[in-house]
Amino acid sequence: MTTKSYRHRSAAELLRRYVAFTAVLFVIAFGTSLSIRANLGSSPISCPPYVLSLLPGAWTMGSYVMCMHIFFILAQILLLRRNYEKIQLLQILVSFLFGWYTDLTMWLTSFLQVPADWPLYVAWPLRFIELLAGGAILAYGIACEVHCDVLMLAGEGFPLAIAKVLKRDFGKVKICSDTGLVCIGAAIMLVATKSWHWDMVGIGTLVSMFFVGFMVRQFNPHLSWLDRMLGDSTAVRSSEHPSSVYHPVVTISREYGSGGHAVAEKLAHSLGVKLYDRKLIDQTAHELGFSTEYVAENEQNISTAKLWELIFTDKSIPSSMNPSHDDAIFVSQSRTIRELASEGPCVIVGRLADYILRDNPNAFHVFVTSSEEFAVSRVRHRYHLDEKAAKERIEQVNRGRANHCLQYSGRRWSDARNYHLVVDASSVGIQGASRIIEEAVRLFRQEIKNPAH
Repeated sequence: MTTKSYRHRSAAELLRRYVAFTAVLFVIAFGTSLSIRANLGSSPISCPPYVLSLLPGAWTMGSYVMCMHIFFILAQILLLRRNYEKIQLLQILVSFLFGWYTDLTMWLTSFLQVPADWPLYVAWPLRFIELLAGGAILAYGIACEVHCDVLMLAGEGFPLAIAKVLKRDFGKVKICSDTGLVCIGAAIMLVATKSWHWDMVGIGTLVSMFFVGFMVRQFNPHLSWLDRMLGDSTAVRSSEHPSSVYHPVVTISREYGSGGHAVAEKLAHSLGVKLYDRKLIDQTAHELGFSTEYVAENEQNISTAKLWELIFTDKSIPSSMNPSHDDAIFVSQSRTIRELASEGPCVIVGRLADYILRDNPNAFHVFVTSSEEFAVSRVRHRYHLDEKAAKERIEQVNRGRANHCLQYSGRRWSDARNYHLVVDASSVGIQGASRIIEEAVRLFRQEIKNPAH
């Protein structure tokens, strides 16, 4: 959350976001405490405070959490210097509140501690259930925190500051940070007790390191209700009651070689509206300072290997705060697509426009597909490839687009339920597909003006 973003939000919206953020902190603390009750080790970020709280002394885990977070805040200030946003000083208040929540939820979950004298065949399944349930609740809280988009916990702000200074991907820096915290917790345990205690640093610590990040990605796409609740109420009302002045915004998603781009060109010409495709690449490159070639190569393409890397890296901050190039491209194009859609009627090709404009009442979403033979023929003719090379190229591009869709929307790219209309261009031809879409848009417009009862 940047200072600039604050200026574009009403006081009422900011109040809603802060109230939600305060509630979400409790959910995060509760998930952390529940997973600790499994006696399999804490999450990485809680490892040092949890280990210290088990040693003889008067301090609670929440007290150690406060101290650790204050240290993280001071480290952010030293790392970012002039670039440290003053609004993030509110992390100090958040640290005290989160520490208090930690002690409260540790007390609330105390009765859920699995007794040590229970048989292993009963105790271990219950412990793993607690661990996974706590991790899922923690992940849900983090996902909600991201959508609140006002502040962040100091434990996230610290690795983000490192990522910005070193110009590295946040997810990778977060993994290194978590690993370092686990090592610190283990070192404290070994020095203080002279032995390894699996209830302090154990398999639960390792599971949490990857499971929580994975679950955050599963929850993120299903929190649009929270965005609507927290967003500007005026915008919500206008989306629920569309203006009588309708302008069509057609998004075209397409399989590679299906002729989807040609269909979009003919449709834009028939409707007499603008077509946006290459302009999105040029504008993104200009805004981010990347070459157009780099944006074109990376904007809708995620390899399977990279997808798995992204799935298990941390996504506990909004993409707008993440310094990775992939997220920067997506955020920039999302902003551009929303601006273009608000300016007037248009046809937008690809770039997850169907997902980005999913709540836009004027948007009509189309997916263009074709038979393999049709796609292979078009790709061979356009790029002068043999049949085998054409098939490999089609498979590679479609896989990259599907992975990109899964990464940023959590949805299956080819799922017909994501679109208003699916057209097989190989069955009706390019011109026929354009006419079908044009007629569907006309009917869609009529339905908006005169909704059926």
